[in-house]
Amino acid sequence: MTSSQAFRPEWASAPGETIADLLADQRLSVDDFARLMEYTPEEVRDLLEGRTSISVRIARRLAQTLGASVEFWMSRDYQYREDISRLHNAERDWLRDLPIGDMIRFGWLSPTPLPADETRACLAFFGVPSISAWRQVYGGLEHMAAFRTSRAFDSRPGSVAAWVRRGEVEAEQIETKPWDPRQFEASLKAVRHLTKRRDPRRFIPELQQCCAEAGVAVTVVRAPAACRASGAVRFLTPSKALVQLSFRYLSDDQFWFTFFHEAGHLLLHRERISYLESLRGDSCGLLEGADPLSEEEEQQANEFAVRTLIPLEFRVGLENLRADPRAVIRFSVQVGVSPGIVVGQLQYLGRIAPNRLNMLKRRYRWDD
Repeated sequence: MTSSQAFRPEWASAPGETIADLLADQRLSVDDFARLMEYTPEEVRDLLEGRTSISVRIARRLAQTLGASVEFWMSRDYQYREDISRLHNAERDWLRDLPIGDMIRFGWLSPTPLPADETRACLAFFGVPSISAWRQVYGGLEHMAAFRTSRAFDSRPGSVAAWVRRGEVEAEQIETKPWDPRQFEASLKAVRHLTKRRDPRRFIPELQQCCAEAGVAVTVVRAPAACRASGAVRFLTPSKALVQLSFRYLSDDQFWFTFFHEAGHLLLHRERISYLESLRGDSCGLLEGADPLSEEEEQQANEFAVRTLIPLEFRVGLENLRADPRAVIRFSVQVGVSPGIVVGQLQYLGRIAPNRLNMLKRRYRWDD
């Protein structure tokens, strides 16, 4: 069985382009054309540049002057106007899908006075020349990164793409050594001790430095509206990985669990994670790998995070831990992690209710 679809280009060709081709074929100058059409230079310019619609009267003159039928010229102009309308609607829908308000509020974009300027600014932010190129690069996010997201809400593709792009931009500023999985795995023990630090302004730079030594750039990017991602991991190049965190829940247990979850993907599913080729323009494209990570692989990353945060030798102690703040604090000191992480693990394992002992978690806020 075969199927066909109408060709819908991502561009619009004005009838003036056909007129210019025919003038060249017939070796007529623009002045000659204006004289034959009985037009002023301004009227010819408007016709060539698509500002003047081709009426029946103009179509007759074009047919007499350059050839082709009246119907051809009417159809040529109708198709152009239809393409312009379609592209305008597509541009409007694309902009509507982007979290432009948050992108401006977070300092990713500068406010623009005109809609056309807004489109150009957004394309520049993504580093692509057109909406069609944007779709090529960001249209397959499920192939590009392993995401940890909330299942309670849907994300808008434009919001997720903006968050992903900002992480890519920030990662470009982080110098890393070549990707070394053994060193990265060995570094996680030192990273685990950072969970005891209270101030993100201290522990995030240390986390970034530690991971950069193993070829991993870590970025913390605030999620815009309708982006439900807590974290993502991908390879920017074969020698540079990116772990991107959103700090979405603003608590230490969620932040660190997400980091170790993404670290698990890097170590367990390296061959299943694609990377975004850092090319733009005509050659831009997503290097697609395998299908999105499976539920089983997501669970494997969860288990990796659990056993990294609370090593197996402490598992029995965790499962027998009383739901008492002082007991949790003593256990966290013994394990070498923050009390909030112990509480998060007790909740994750179903040992206590989600609303129990949350006062032991460290809470954060974004500084606007």
